[in-house]
Amino acid sequence: MKVIGISGSYGGLNLGDEAILTAAVEQLRATVPEVEIVVFTRDAEHTRANHAVDRVLNPREATRDEIMPEVERLDLLLLGGGGILYDSEAQTYLREVVIAQRFGIPTRTFAIGVGPLKHQVERDAVRDGLDRMDGITVREQSAKRLIEEIGVRVPVEVTADPALLLTPEPFGVEMLAEAGVPRDRPLIGLSVRERGGAAPDLSEAAYHQLLAEAADFMTERFEADVLFVPMERADVREAHRVMGRMSLPERAHLLKYRYGPRQILGLMEHLHLAVGMRLHFLIFAAISGTPVMALPYASKVADFLTSLGLEPRSTVAHTTAGTFLADLDRLWDHRADQEALLRENIPRLQELASRTAPLATRGEE
Repeated sequence: MKVIGISGSYGGLNLGDEAILTAAVEQLRATVPEVEIVVFTRDAEHTRANHAVDRVLNPREATRDEIMPEVERLDLLLLGGGGILYDSEAQTYLREVVIAQRFGIPTRTFAIGVGPLKHQVERDAVRDGLDRMDGITVREQSAKRLIEEIGVRVPVEVTADPALLLTPEPFGVEMLAEAGVPRDRPLIGLSVRERGGAAPDLSEAAYHQLLAEAADFMTERFEADVLFVPMERADVREAHRVMGRMSLPERAHLLKYRYGPRQILGLMEHLHLAVGMRLHFLIFAAISGTPVMALPYASKVADFLTSLGLEPRSTVAHTTAGTFLADLDRLWDHRADQEALLRENIPRLQELASRTAPLATRGEE
């Protein structure tokens, strides 16, 4: 039996990463039927309880001497998926990779995202780690460009985010009713996060005000309710801050942060439109055929829009209410056009995503 390790930002901190792990495990088991899967996670108990894996380890709570024998028993170590190689965290995620490479254990990436990498020490660490790998798959073109820019010589394959292969669980109307959502008006999903790089020219107060104005506009113009969908725990706080600035807060609802990725994917069938910042919120909506309006805060979001045949909007364009609301109005009136685009492009992206596991496990079947 092959023993395959997979290391990433797992442990329940973010529903997108949990979706990636769920899909990755399914794909690995389908590709390598006789396999023991070991996950290096940030919360061993959460991963053990929520994923069909054989062994879990938290390397952040272990010394190098404790981790080394766990890595040594692997036949293959996979890094990813998700955007984990970026400034301040890259070297942490590469720790098990470096150990595996010293033992001569094959290492490959699993549809990772890369960047930003502005600090030379991080760029050097990523170059050294990836340049000793046996194969590299990334989920977006910008990751390939950055890897090549920093001097990695290993060929890079662009596939797609593993979460594109996730299948939904039912999200019943009674679950919507629990969130106070009525069924007699259209429902628009909203994903908000901390400001970060999404609106660098706005203060935090102005940022929340902009989102509140957008939410109010949608409730009035589209005669709809809005449902805030947190993708990680901190999003709940941001949603409350936006709702607190709305003129019509009674038309806004907040989903509790207690559902798994399959359930949130199931929720998407109830939405008429998805407006948001979190990448996997947008991926879930697109899988379900729900039109999306992205608020780009990182290149990974822009890359995903491009892969769908949609034009990414610049951050600056969405820091004025007039431009943002005009875009929303236009999308609402032409959402059938985007629905057709999603039907055309999502199967192609899912086919790309299905290539990752065979590429990552080549020679291990």
